Amino acid sequence: MGLTRRGLLMPLSAAAAMAAAMTVLVAAAVPEAAASAGTSPEAPTSGAPTFGVPASAAPVPEAPVGEVVGAAPLPEADLSHHGYVSFSGGHIAIRIRSENLGPSDVTASTVRLRFSAPLAVTQELPYDCLRSGKATVLCETGGLRSGGGARQTALDLQPAGGPDEVIVRLDTVWNGGVRDTDPKNNVHQVLAPATGDAYAF
Repeated sequence: MGLTRRGLLMPLSAAAAMAAAMTVLVAAAVPEAAASAGTSPEAPTSGAPTFGVPASAAPVPEAPVGEVVGAAPLPEADLSHHGYVSFSGGHIAIRIRSENLGPSDVTASTVRLRFSAPLAVTQELPYDCLRSGKATVLCETGGLRSGGGARQTALDLQPAGGPDEVIVRLDTVWNGGVRDTDPKNNVHQVLAPATGDAYAF
């Protein structure tokens, strides 16, 4: 199943996989590299790197996460999500204002909302949102032009179990393949007690 409405190009399964796969695995060098340098990986010489890498080997510069060595640089953009959360009468009201501060356009983006309490089975969701697990909702923003108008997303959700408060975690799970120059303004965590007060993020 995928989000295909209004230009969202990434299927839901791929978006979920991208959110989960945030750890970069680094493979150790093969023992033959040590053999060619006359060094045993089991007994490294003083001052020589471990894992059988010759001491004379020049360090290999690391590529930024999400970029491929030798590939053209990714376009840069700055997605921003702000708004508020309020919780009262068994309803969580969320308003999100998504915009792109540039310099490049964003063809599509997906906002992820995760809740500290599971959501009730039956929910009224906006057209551009869908459930992704018991306590997660994904919403697409559509394309966001650089310096263009903001996109508004409004949700009214019901948690299960009648909690006295909820924690809402918001982030961007897909940004159209650009490099976000300031990811801090699209990652938020809000604690909302069941008082009806609006808590800004």
